[in-house]
Amino acid sequence: MNGKSAAWFKISAVCGILTPIIAFTFIFLAIASFPEFSWTNNALSDLGVQEGITAVLFNSGLIISGILAFVFAVGLVKFLSEQLLGRIGALVFAIDTLMLVAIGVFSENFGRIHYYVSVMFFALFPISILIIFATLLHRGKVKTGLFTLLIAAIAAVAWIIQFTIKFGSNVAIPETISALSASAWSIVFGFQMFQKASQSTQ
Repeated sequence: MNGKSAAWFKISAVCGILTPIIAFTFIFLAIASFPEFSWTNNALSDLGVQEGITAVLFNSGLIISGILAFVFAVGLVKFLSEQLLGRIGALVFAIDTLMLVAIGVFSENFGRIHYYVSVMFFALFPISILIIFATLLHRGKVKTGLFTLLIAAIAAVAWIIQFTIKFGSNVAIPETISALSASAWSIVFGFQMFQKASQSTQ
């Protein structure tokens, strides 16, 4: 990896680390600006259609973090490029990041469009990292692979609980659990990518 390539790789890795921080900062600021928000009776996307600063914070936060996540996904394609399956998993993840942008662009006011991009966002993430999990095991990275599998399981189980036992009448809780699991994975892989780029220039 030459200097220019390593620099881009580091930028991509940093984007993976920053994405969750920015996303949740904006989300919690939006929640703080809307006292009526209920974790059990609202979806997070309800914040995107409120008057005033709430919608601006929520929607712009998703768009910004989605763009950063896409940059991270581009680096992830290179990080997993040794195997076709890895590239496929990273590409599915890249599509997932675009769905995050779409949630911010197409708020609940857009009706079915918002519903479809939201469903795709929460469905594509566990699918993408299950593919990446298989790639990591094939490369002998057992610990990282098992961590990835655990993240996929948490993201999926949150929705299974919502559709069976239920956290509440709406989906803010499973959305947050799923997003937090994705955040942990993004930060860990961001650091791994940054270390790889740093080692390649030594």
